[in-house]
Amino acid sequence: MTVPDGIEGRWAADDRRRTDNRKENESMSVNETNETNETGVGGARADMLAHMGSLQQAAYTRPIEYQEGRAHGLKAIEVKNGPLRFVSMADRALDVCQFEYRGENLTFLSKPGLNGRNQFDTNGLEAQRSIMGGLFFTCGFENICAPYVTPEGGKYPAGSFPMHGRIRTTPAEHVSSDAHWTAEGDYVLEVSGEMREAELFGENLVMRRKITSVYGQPSITVEDEVTNESFRDEPLMWMYHCNFGWPLLAEGAEVVIPSRKATPRDETTAADTTPWNEIQAPEANRPESVYLHELAADDHGRSFAAVVNRKLGLGVVIDFDASLFPYFMEWKSMGAGDYVVGLEPSNSSVQGRGWHEQRGDLHTLAPQGTERKSLTFTVIEGAEAIDALIARRDTLLG
Repeated sequence: MTVPDGIEGRWAADDRRRTDNRKENESMSVNETNETNETGVGGARADMLAHMGSLQQAAYTRPIEYQEGRAHGLKAIEVKNGPLRFVSMADRALDVCQFEYRGENLTFLSKPGLNGRNQFDTNGLEAQRSIMGGLFFTCGFENICAPYVTPEGGKYPAGSFPMHGRIRTTPAEHVSSDAHWTAEGDYVLEVSGEMREAELFGENLVMRRKITSVYGQPSITVEDEVTNESFRDEPLMWMYHCNFGWPLLAEGAEVVIPSRKATPRDETTAADTTPWNEIQAPEANRPESVYLHELAADDHGRSFAAVVNRKLGLGVVIDFDASLFPYFMEWKSMGAGDYVVGLEPSNSSVQGRGWHEQRGDLHTLAPQGTERKSLTFTVIEGAEAIDALIARRDTLLG
């Protein structure tokens, strides 16, 4: 099947070409072209409408509900953006569980498979029965990493905190999905909602999330805002657990991070003689390794982390403001059946809540205070794009 040149070009063009096209469209009057309408949207919209009966042939947001197994009843939003497809779970913090490009899966799904809410959600280490991976799940806000109990009478609010916290299993309210044209000529796909982590006599933290993808761009941007609606300082541990699996993750793939220093989390990791950035074949019962990275950033504080597979010709890049994430961890599990790499920008250490409490530097948010974070996931394709990413890393490292 031949793809119309105008539509294919919208995916193949780089940022400079898109900018030039917009300028050209903006300079045309209604009399000069019948592709420009009164809203100012130019040829891209008319070209797509000319080639399709419905724009849903190419792009849509669609509420769905799963019907069987552990995922039974799970409500979600499926988003298609040309060859990019992802699913945001309305019942689980709007985290993205599936992320595909040209039909290839790029993420990790753990043994229990796709999960809705269940009795394993917030019970200590039992959380491992519901941590399923996906493109990312949100960790926090009272705890990240191992379960921890804060005793009464200390500096911080007492409580028992499950592995990776409770926000990742919190269902969204005020859920909205939309697909619309902008005045600049972009077809924008959006998912948004609000999650509340709260307890009687305890915390009251509200996260507002918006996930955006623009047709013609193989990326999604996650924008989050957390407000403390309680009347005391509240701990705010906040990590994005981003997970990559087969077929993107395979022997010969590479983790690309502008890392100035990689520190093993523990003795098991220190005993791992394989380079942290190289991906080996799966090995039965091999233990996980976890590294704490010190990232290089550009003059604007921006940095990135990625997994690339030259044989597949694909990679996924996470871009973010490193100043908002003073900690960055890599979870590397080469065990057969648990074959995954996690890239984890965070405001807290993988050493966990207890480590921060002992140091007296557990991050907190003041009453009615707000913090914002965002990250962008971009699919790169082809040897040239992978080479450019490696060059970007080397430039940051100087």
